[in-house]
Amino acid sequence: MEGKGGEWPAIGIDLGTTYSCVGVWQHDHVEIITNNQGNRTTPSWVAFTLNERLVGEAAKNQAGLNPTNTIHDVKRLIGRRFTEETVQSDIKLWPFKVISFPHKDNKPLIVVTYKGEEKHFTAEEISAMILMKMKETAEVYLGTEVKNAVITVPAYFNDLQRQATKDAGTIAGINVMRIINEPTAAAIAYGLEKKAVEIKEAAKNVLVFDLGGGTFDVSVVHLAKDSFEVKAISGNTHLGGGDFDSRLVSHFVAEFKRKHNQDISGNPRALARLRAACERAKRTLSSTTETSIQLDCLYETIDFSSTISRARFEKLNMDLFSDVMDPVEKCLKDAKMEKEDIHEVVCVGGSTRIPKVQRLLKDLFHGKELCNNLNPDEAVACGAAIHAAILSGFRHKGCFLLVDITPLSLGTDIYNGDMSVIIPRNTPIPTKMVQNYITARDNQTIMGISVYEGERLIAKDNNFLGKFDLCGINPAPKGVAAVIVSFEIDENGILIVTAKEKGTTNKNQMTITNHRGNLSSKEIDWMVKEAKKYRAEDMEKQKVATAKFNLEIYVSKMWDIMSGQFWKKIVMQDKNMIEDAIEQTIQWLDWNHDATDTCKFEDKLTGLKNICDPVIAKMHQNDSHLRGDPQNRANLDKTN
Repeated sequence: MEGKGGEWPAIGIDLGTTYSCVGVWQHDHVEIITNNQGNRTTPSWVAFTLNERLVGEAAKNQAGLNPTNTIHDVKRLIGRRFTEETVQSDIKLWPFKVISFPHKDNKPLIVVTYKGEEKHFTAEEISAMILMKMKETAEVYLGTEVKNAVITVPAYFNDLQRQATKDAGTIAGINVMRIINEPTAAAIAYGLEKKAVEIKEAAKNVLVFDLGGGTFDVSVVHLAKDSFEVKAISGNTHLGGGDFDSRLVSHFVAEFKRKHNQDISGNPRALARLRAACERAKRTLSSTTETSIQLDCLYETIDFSSTISRARFEKLNMDLFSDVMDPVEKCLKDAKMEKEDIHEVVCVGGSTRIPKVQRLLKDLFHGKELCNNLNPDEAVACGAAIHAAILSGFRHKGCFLLVDITPLSLGTDIYNGDMSVIIPRNTPIPTKMVQNYITARDNQTIMGISVYEGERLIAKDNNFLGKFDLCGINPAPKGVAAVIVSFEIDENGILIVTAKEKGTTNKNQMTITNHRGNLSSKEIDWMVKEAKKYRAEDMEKQKVATAKFNLEIYVSKMWDIMSGQFWKKIVMQDKNMIEDAIEQTIQWLDWNHDATDTCKFEDKLTGLKNICDPVIAKMHQNDSHLRGDPQNRANLDKTN
């Protein structure tokens, strides 16, 4: 690629249900950035303790000890209402508490205890913490501040979920350049890889099968020389690897009850440990036909061990595996294609490693070999990074026009309650469509515009996005006054609705981002300030940890010197002084293990150095003097 825009550096972030990944375009390829643990993906987990907030591996690793304050699967909450069936079913499985947000259209709130106080967080705030972690990971790698990013979402995310994801980016201090669909991002990565190896082929149709930790998408993409055109999308925003884990958990909970006559389903700590073991077992079963789980003191003093076969795992999840195949058929139908029209089936998402899923997908396409060239965990972030680079001004020989589509039909209700579709699903975006409506009553001066998203014939059965009124319509017999309603979707898939009285300047407009179920600009501003406060606390915690580490390292170094040969050459008075100082410091460290003041550790280190360094310097000076004399050096060598 050549040239850079003013928005560089721009990164691509795959904000996943279970794991997140970040990439950047550098040196004519995408670099997937490793985190501070050296891993290319980061668990989408956030934890709160008495002293600190943890994100990523640190949060996940302590989940067994702190389950009620360790948050995961937040992507399943973002943009949803507390009363939704899927939210209610998930709450029963999570060890942390979720309540309804008052006066916010049943928006869910996550409840944790942080620093001894009860705190409430929206799904956007928790997602922002994960996004901030990915942003900081990129900043460490690039050595500069990162402000701009392309963030991916499941193709079947509705308008509220997309806007909520964008709000999370804003809270994290990110300028969200674009929200793009995950399978579209994977198709970009696939397409650029094909172009990179100079394959001279005709246009092809690619089916992207994206089965992740919590969401599932299928897209049919037409890949031409200079463009990617999404033809159809389908999927399920509530189906993925986490559901397979839950089936294993239920299986072992029942086994534990059968073996030990104890029900562990109400014990968050036991369930958290069991779920972690089930996730590991699921991964192992992708490469072997049987595995075991062993958990010491799982419940009270009872140890638990068991085995699970791949066949048993497949039987437990057979209905879910079948559900995964249905959207594939639907997507092909929407794209007006037969299975034979698909040139490549590209697998993305960690759950596509499951052998049964691969077999079912292969059988569905009459034995066609699946394309596993892309890393399923990194492909989405890779495509997002490519698109971020293009949006920031890079130019590459493989550059293309990206044509995405809207996943669900959008429309308004009419007088009899039916859904009047204005933008049909699978319409290429950005787009703008209009529809004319007439008054339903004599002398009607107000027309309410209710906006819905979905495929049901009755408007109220669909997803309600928002409502506004067009007032001041000129009184007239019913059916005379006309109102033009336009729906405009931008490149992020976010909707703007306008209503205008025909033949007048009277109009009103609503951006769905202002829907009362979403966050207001004031709330977002407040959450941005809160996020900065938490980041400042994290940085202060890091400073404290560094200061404490430096003190501990110095004490360790002194211990090494005290046990060495040269220690015998120090006069007794100095020995006693250093030993007393070290013993007092070790005792102080034990008593101040949880201290949060950096200065205390720094002052303690300075004080200790003032005692020890002059003695050590004198010791080395004497040793150097002795070694300068050949006879003394010979005597020392004999001694050593």
